[in-house]
Amino acid sequence: MDFKIKFNQYNKDDSMMYGNMLLTGNGYFGIRGTFEEYTKEMYGAINMSGIYDRSEPDAWRESVNAPNCIYVKLEADKETYSLPDTLPSNHYHELDFKYGIFTRKTVWKTNKGTITLESERFASMHDKHLVCVKYTVFSDYDCKIKLTSGINTDIWNINGNHFAKVEKTSDNGYINCICTTIEKNIELSLQEYDAINTNCKKSIINDENGIFNVFEINAKKDEKYVLEKITKISSSVDKKASVTDLKKTNYENLKKLHISEWDKIWDISFVEIKGDKEAEKALNFCIYELNAIAPRHTDAGSIPARGLSAQVYKGAIFWDTEMFMFDYFLHTDVSVARTLINYRIKTMGGAMIKAKEYGYEGAFYAWESQEDGIDACSEFNIIDPVSGRPLKTHFRDKQIHISADIIYALKRYVEYTKDYSILDEGGKEMVIQCALFYRSAIVKRLNSNFYELHNCIGPDEYHECINNNAYTNKMAKMVFDYAYELTKNDDTEHALMFKDCADKLYIPSPRKEDDVIEQFDGYFKMENCSVEDLKKREYTKGEYWGGAYGIATQTQILKQADVATMLCMFKDEYSNKILKANFDYYEKRTQHGSSLSACMYSLLGCYLGNAESAYPLFMTSALADLKEERSQWSGKVFIGGTHPASAGGAWMCAILGFAGLGIKDGKITLNPCLPESFEEMNFKIVYNGKKHNIKVTRTKCFVD
Repeated sequence: MDFKIKFNQYNKDDSMMYGNMLLTGNGYFGIRGTFEEYTKEMYGAINMSGIYDRSEPDAWRESVNAPNCIYVKLEADKETYSLPDTLPSNHYHELDFKYGIFTRKTVWKTNKGTITLESERFASMHDKHLVCVKYTVFSDYDCKIKLTSGINTDIWNINGNHFAKVEKTSDNGYINCICTTIEKNIELSLQEYDAINTNCKKSIINDENGIFNVFEINAKKDEKYVLEKITKISSSVDKKASVTDLKKTNYENLKKLHISEWDKIWDISFVEIKGDKEAEKALNFCIYELNAIAPRHTDAGSIPARGLSAQVYKGAIFWDTEMFMFDYFLHTDVSVARTLINYRIKTMGGAMIKAKEYGYEGAFYAWESQEDGIDACSEFNIIDPVSGRPLKTHFRDKQIHISADIIYALKRYVEYTKDYSILDEGGKEMVIQCALFYRSAIVKRLNSNFYELHNCIGPDEYHECINNNAYTNKMAKMVFDYAYELTKNDDTEHALMFKDCADKLYIPSPRKEDDVIEQFDGYFKMENCSVEDLKKREYTKGEYWGGAYGIATQTQILKQADVATMLCMFKDEYSNKILKANFDYYEKRTQHGSSLSACMYSLLGCYLGNAESAYPLFMTSALADLKEERSQWSGKVFIGGTHPASAGGAWMCAILGFAGLGIKDGKITLNPCLPESFEEMNFKIVYNGKKHNIKVTRTKCFVD
């Protein structure tokens, strides 16, 4: 399979797309796929995992971008050659996503001949603290070349500068930069060592933009000058330190170690799809994205909604991780799956603070969670297209399904791995606290025997403050059932209380006339129109359709899969007739205004045995970061970056859907539903501590 994403020309207007699509990372940080000479105006960034800061009291708290240590500026005969200011005569760049290696070649014409730049870089998967760059320059005539290489501290931030103090020093061949965050005084340290393969004049610049090594070379015709820059990034909150001595290593050795680690990942992760090379490449690119941002540097970390591609959505962790990314890691690297659960256990204190804030008991998890679990979600997230004023939304206080989403992942982890120790290490307490939260949120009508959940938002965010959302209620019941299972042998009053809640919580039933489950109370009474009809009502293109005054609010149009998601999670409790009725009813009423949507309908289509309806929805998810058709901006707010939940959803469609992977009575089961273009699927999973090779064809299934 071709693991390359290639571009054979340079287009300044595509720079945002390059930055997202060609991301390299190792879970500790992500490097946007931009060029070495780019400054903050071109949206280059090195986004850190798990480090957050607020630049000023009224600004959004967001993840921290490190100083730009891939920076190199090229001059020849006192003329600067850099993109986008000096357009090239020839240009090529690519991402090898098998190994997370970004490569470029740029040629500029001068009045004497040509200058050629070749570079290669990666975020080390062997030593998560290292950024490794190999920068080669040559000319077809004698000239004076000047390379300015170092740590650029004038960096791109969405919501203001995050460093109260920046200290830059040089010693013993190293250049160093220590940045201290404003809010929590976290130190982010960079140490860079530059080596060049020629004798030349060397100097150091230490100014307001950073600290840089300057190499002045009397370049000879066609002779290649190679600069290797290795940078170590660390922080004062790290538990594991890098042991690499930058002076005693080199780029090629580090590259070999890096490739070796990726080979181990691909040994378990690669999915072969015979007959459909486009789907095969798209799916494996999704797998690359997930592994490039997996928090393998810690035992309690998670993955933000936009991965490590930028500070979008404040670098926060949403339900995306547990409901869309988790399954991939559960089946291929259970240590990462456990790390994701441990993060939620670690941040349970923040969830309990939030519950008290809104008058609840237990643990109400943050909709936008950062390092301590305190909710970073603001109350004003959209702009009124008519007045231009911020409008209040209820993402923070009404999306109560988030706590159940987390318990759903924990339950799957325990059932799949049989690792019950996680329950004793905070998992059981997390289940209890989430069950207590839902119990405190329950309401009961005087004339009803049911318990209900009112004033909430389901996965479809266009309808706020609704009652008895089918997804939310079903997930809450799952929490009560699991809490009862874990406490029924304890000498406490909790067990009977949780069983009572599970037994009496209202779960919407399918309508008798058509088997459709009402998404929430009163949904069927809303205006029944089409997505196309609603688009014609937009006041401004791209306006938000939900909220208090959104054009979808009083209609049956959904933002994303809601009932369909619930049916995917609990498919064994419903007949195929019900699954089909709800797929047919809701999919055509769904705008798919979220990258989380298509994969759930695709998965549901597979469960129905309808691969042809599932396939285009699968490809929508798998190609989410390769086609870049989504808007990068919402008004003046940058919302671009990668879509790892869509990547995880694509894996679920392929493996759980098309291949029909399942576990029953402790054994691997396969119930394939291959689309017409798929001749055969080959992949691996880890189950019961053993690696299993799986082959699925149209007529046979094999498990080794």
